[in-house]
Amino acid sequence: LTDAATRNSDALRQAKNEANEYRRQIQALTCDLEALKGTNDSLQRQKSEMEADFATESRSYQDTISHLEEDLHNLKDEMAKHLQEYQDLLNVKLALDIEIATYRKLLEGEESRIIIPGQSFTSFQLREHNQDVKSSTEMSVKRSIVVKTVETRDGQVINESTQERKETL
Repeated sequence: LTDAATRNSDALRQAKNEANEYRRQIQALTCDLEALKGTNDSLQRQKSEMEADFATESRSYQDTISHLEEDLHNLKDEMAKHLQEYQDLLNVKLALDIEIATYRKLLEGEESRIIIPGQSFTSFQLREHNQDVKSSTEMSVKRSIVVKTVETRDGQVINESTQERKETL
């Protein structure tokens, strides 16, 4: 019986020791679990804060993108307007260049007509001084004036007319 009591007492002590060891393991695991729960809560808070910051930053970037797209659209409209104005000015310039060229041709034609009578007038004047016979009423210069009108629109000739007038001076 004492042997059985000793065995039972040893078994009881061993069971108590095992129970104490399990309690210590449970306490250690409970402490680890609490620490992990605290870490998890902290990480959840950080995650929530980061998501809120990201959402705010994302809205800010979306607003910036919207403003930039609006500015881009406005600049494209303004550039199209300037391009149209440039095109209009270029068309006016071309029309004026054509008109200038026409007037230049007219002037060159008139100059060539005036130079020939002018040269004969000069020689006539020299003869008058040399001969002292001719009077100033006998001197006359005939000239022909040609007016050429060219109407253009957008660099294209729309209407063209010529008028000739002869004058005696």
